[in-house]
Amino acid sequence: MAIPRETVEQILQTARIEEVVGEFVTLKKSGARYLGLCPFHNEKTPSFTVSPTHNIYKCFGCGKVGDPAKFLMEYEHYTFPEALRYLAKKYNITIEEEQPTPEELMQRDLREKMFNINEFADKYFVDTLWNTEEGRTIGLEYFRERGYLNPIIEKFHLGYNPDSAHWDAFTEHAKKNGYSEELLEQIGLSIKGSKGLYDRYHGRVMFPIHSLTGRVIGFGGRILVNDKKSPKYQNSPESEIYDKKQTLYGIYFAKNAIAKQDECILVEGYFDVLRMHQIGIENVVASSGTSLTMEQIRLVKRYTKNITMLYDGDAAGIHAALRGTDMILSEGMNVRVVVLPPEHDPDTFAKEFSVEYVSNYLKENAKDFIRFKTELLLKDAENDPIKRGQVIRDIVETISVIPDSIFRITYVKECSRLLDMPEQTLTNELNKILRAKLKKTLGIDDNVVPETDTTTVSPKQEETVEDQLPAGYYQERELVKLLLMYGKEMITDERLDENGEKVYEQVSVAQLIVDDLKMDDFLFTNVVNRKIFDIFDQAIDAGYIPDDQVFVSHEDETIAQLAADLLSTPYKLDQWEKYGIFVKREEDVLRAMVLSSLYRYKDLIIEERRKAVEEELKAATDPADQFILLKQKMGLDALRKQINKELGIVIAK
Repeated sequence: MAIPRETVEQILQTARIEEVVGEFVTLKKSGARYLGLCPFHNEKTPSFTVSPTHNIYKCFGCGKVGDPAKFLMEYEHYTFPEALRYLAKKYNITIEEEQPTPEELMQRDLREKMFNINEFADKYFVDTLWNTEEGRTIGLEYFRERGYLNPIIEKFHLGYNPDSAHWDAFTEHAKKNGYSEELLEQIGLSIKGSKGLYDRYHGRVMFPIHSLTGRVIGFGGRILVNDKKSPKYQNSPESEIYDKKQTLYGIYFAKNAIAKQDECILVEGYFDVLRMHQIGIENVVASSGTSLTMEQIRLVKRYTKNITMLYDGDAAGIHAALRGTDMILSEGMNVRVVVLPPEHDPDTFAKEFSVEYVSNYLKENAKDFIRFKTELLLKDAENDPIKRGQVIRDIVETISVIPDSIFRITYVKECSRLLDMPEQTLTNELNKILRAKLKKTLGIDDNVVPETDTTTVSPKQEETVEDQLPAGYYQERELVKLLLMYGKEMITDERLDENGEKVYEQVSVAQLIVDDLKMDDFLFTNVVNRKIFDIFDQAIDAGYIPDDQVFVSHEDETIAQLAADLLSTPYKLDQWEKYGIFVKREEDVLRAMVLSSLYRYKDLIIEERRKAVEEELKAATDPADQFILLKQKMGLDALRKQINKELGIVIAK
């Protein structure tokens, strides 16, 4: 059942970040905050801070940031509902879950029926493998001939589906036990033919596919005879409970080892996973023959940021290592590649050598993906200058997807050495690609301008990626920070009444910023900034000001991430003298900050508009157009002059 929104808010508002984190991390008080060693990466000097004021944590070393629920999701690998239930239990909050609608009940009932029939099938296939003559002599013998021992066969619930005369042994067994033909066909265990239903996996050894929690969501079946008309492997079709894009074979058995070793080894097939587990290397999963997907990458990312791709040594295996890696890099993960000797795949390699030899081979032959790709493509290009140029472009394209600018710098330096090419040339090409991406992204509501793409890889560049950001980008962030940190604070606002007399009134910081920008039609262009602005705008219309917890615990992760980042680097109200602002009272400081930020933002936007009008004026030939544009320019000049005047007098009275 779903947890009511009111209960979710109560849990998130009640949970104290220092108490939740304190259960897992040793914290020491430092002023208004707490410090500790980050639990997400190895460090000797504490860079992990916990802020009770904003109820968030942030590591300034690895960048992890969030609220109490996010901490549990990161540290304990909980889902969001699991984290909420943990917090509810800790703070004695009763969860009265909402009753589902009839449609939701039907959907849930169908899902549960699918889980049940898969569990039933799993037990049937296992029982057939071990307890029938056909299962033992064909299925079990096949596994043993390949060198698999009983413990690994039992651990992964390997089974066998009989090859009966009508190919319907399992289907008939399931029907006798009350399962409908419709459900058997829906889940994909049976297929409808001209003579009725028959087993999808007849005469195959079976590999159940488990979810993260260990439930059977699908199957893979391998044929044991040479039949060119039948595929070697037959997998479950997608259903309400099985989506191959979001599934990795072996993840249920590997997740703890992946988290403990902070590394995931990615292989291609079922047998590769089984063999590695059999020799004691358990942090291994397989994409099971499908192209790597973003959903699978994010599934791994729940447990580690480090992926080692282990592939066959033949040409197909080597080039398979190139597929999907840009997606891994774009998620901020680290990718290494190990290519086995040409005569081996992971299954045969781990069968032939000891666990010590295999482990050492992985360590000694793992190459950073950028180095691997560079060396591989250069070898293919040989001395062809056209191919070499394409290789360089390809490598730089890959570097461009890496979100961390420091890593981009590192890879540019490394590629400069490997390619025997000036670093600045690669830097220029990289910035060109990054600028093109930003131009495509900016102004499109479906996309978010990545924070990491705003930093060029070289300070020597005359025109950097930062130059391509829209006017006022950083000023927008300053205003968003003020909204988040001081939105509810009251300050004195000056305005002219209908008689032209000055009137003073108390308004909230949020209302002053929102009303001022809306009045002059200065709306944020960055998508995330605009989302936060709109939340404040709608809340003010409803008669209240949202607090920071609304944003750091927001279901939209882009909002939660930005809010946590901005709140973890607060203003200090005693440093505004460096901007020429001299004040005596805290309210004066806050008012000065708000007005200064508003004016500076407007000044930049107006200047951009003024330049655009100037360009149009230069190109205009029609006198009427020239007159209109000149009038617009004069108006913008006057407005900018007024704003500059205001910027000069933002001082305490």
